[in-house]
Amino acid sequence: MHRCLRKYMLIIFIWILPQLGGLTLLAMGIWVSVDGSSFLHLLGPFSSQGMQFVNVAFFCIAIGAILVLLGLLGCCGAHKESKCLLLTFFSIILIIFIAEVAAGVVALAYSSFAEGILRAWATPALQKDYGNDPVVTKIWNTTMIELQCCGFSNYTDFVGSTFVTENGGSLPSSCCWTNSTPCSLGEAERSTVQGCFEQILETLREHANIVGGIAAGIGVLEIAAMIVSMYLYCHLDSRVN
Repeated sequence: MHRCLRKYMLIIFIWILPQLGGLTLLAMGIWVSVDGSSFLHLLGPFSSQGMQFVNVAFFCIAIGAILVLLGLLGCCGAHKESKCLLLTFFSIILIIFIAEVAAGVVALAYSSFAEGILRAWATPALQKDYGNDPVVTKIWNTTMIELQCCGFSNYTDFVGSTFVTENGGSLPSSCCWTNSTPCSLGEAERSTVQGCFEQILETLREHANIVGGIAAGIGVLEIAAMIVSMYLYCHLDSRVN
């Protein structure tokens, strides 16, 4: 009876571990795909290049769905005491784990270029789209009001922009401490309102820390699932012997 209880406990573990990891990845992928769309609007015409970051969401959703299905495969293999199914389960989990580690290493390597990438994308968006594209204008206005900042680096991002040209040299009201309209170039210079870059980068770092913590937890679950499946695989060998 003790052996039977242990077997069913292992079956539950080998089923629930990938399920937890898979459902977590699904939730994270959906969160990134929904939350990332508003951030891409900040980049204006360069948002198509930023879609590679949103593709991470679809990667998470795909891997999450596979892990959910793998939980059923592992459960079936453990219940039927099938070495073939257990070995297949272990191999696929191992491949997914290696892919996730590789993706994490690439993400860390590219994170050092975040400042240059954001600056190259966001500044042209302010120059060309702010004041013309209602969506970009609304999101930038909301960002500047909530974070109490002006432009990406500072008020100079708007100098020579379409918005300034069409408004007789007036900058967005957020660029002046008084939030007055019009906000002249001289007043913006005296106000020294900081740019939004640091706040945006800090938000991205906070999200990255959340994603990193979740990824680490999922990795632990996958390692535990591989250990349980290999234990069952070896246990079947000992029973045969």
